[in-house]
Amino acid sequence: MENVLIRSLEKEDAEEILRIHAAITKETVNSDFKRVIEEHVQRGGNTSFVAVAKEKVVGYMISYILSGGFGIEKSAWIALLGVDPKYMGQGVGKMLAQEVFTFCEEKGIKNIFTSVEWDSADLLSFFKTLGFDRSNFINLKKTLE
Repeated sequence: MENVLIRSLEKEDAEEILRIHAAITKETVNSDFKRVIEEHVQRGGNTSFVAVAKEKVVGYMISYILSGGFGIEKSAWIALLGVDPKYMGQGVGKMLAQEVFTFCEEKGIKNIFTSVEWDSADLLSFFKTLGFDRSNFINLKKTLE
C-alpha cells in the first residue's frame, strides 16, 4: 500500500491503538490496555511498530523479545496486532510483520512466535501467508476463581 509509513511504536500512539482495537472487537476497551501499551514503550527495544497513513495510526503490531524462555534460544513474540477496519486487506498487516521480521533478523533472532485462537480463521490465514506454522508449544490455561 502506498503512502503508509511504518515506524516504531510511541507512547502517544496508545489512544489510536485503543481506537483501532475497539473498532475491530466492537467492545469498549479496558483502561489497563492503554497502560500496558505505554509501559511497553517505556521498556524500549523498538520491537513494536505502527502503520501511519494520512498522519493517522492505521495499524499496530506489538511484539517483545524473550531470552531463553522455556528452553528455546532468544525469540520474538507477537502479542498484539490490529489494523483499522478501513485499511484491512490492503497489506498493512504484512508491512508491519515485515518490519518485525527485519528487526529480528538484525538482532540475530531466528524464531518468532504468536498465539491465535483456534477458531480465528482470518488471523490463522494471515499468519500462514506470512510463513507461520504450528510450533512445538501447546497453550495452557488456568482460570482462577
